[in-house]
Amino acid sequence: MTYKLINNCPVCSSAMKATRLSCTTCGTVIENDFSLSKFDRLSNEQLSFAEIFIKNRGSIKDIEKEMGISYPTVKAKLNDLIKVFGYDVEDEKQSNTGSVIDQLERGEITPDEALKKIKENK
Repeated sequence: MTYKLINNCPVCSSAMKATRLSCTTCGTVIENDFSLSKFDRLSNEQLSFAEIFIKNRGSIKDIEKEMGISYPTVKAKLNDLIKVFGYDVEDEKQSNTGSVIDQLERGEITPDEALKKIKENK
């Protein structure tokens, strides 16, 4: 059985590094400090979104349709990926507004609570 690479230490939350690779056919083992791709930092949900984003050539409309989520949610998920890759997100307020709208759509907050949160973000 194989497991997804663990990015952060389960004890202290520091970054983990790969130090051992082995061949599943002949058993050869190599030990060293191996660099990881930025994609290795993604959670399963983030990786799934990245695959859908690439498959749809970045068309937010197509991503909305495939995932059944709103425009602000797509933007929030994209901003999340941008942050994981170490880049700055320009429009943080828009992302927060999208998150509030999603909470409202899921019935997690009332319209009044949503309005209050959106006003606080401005």
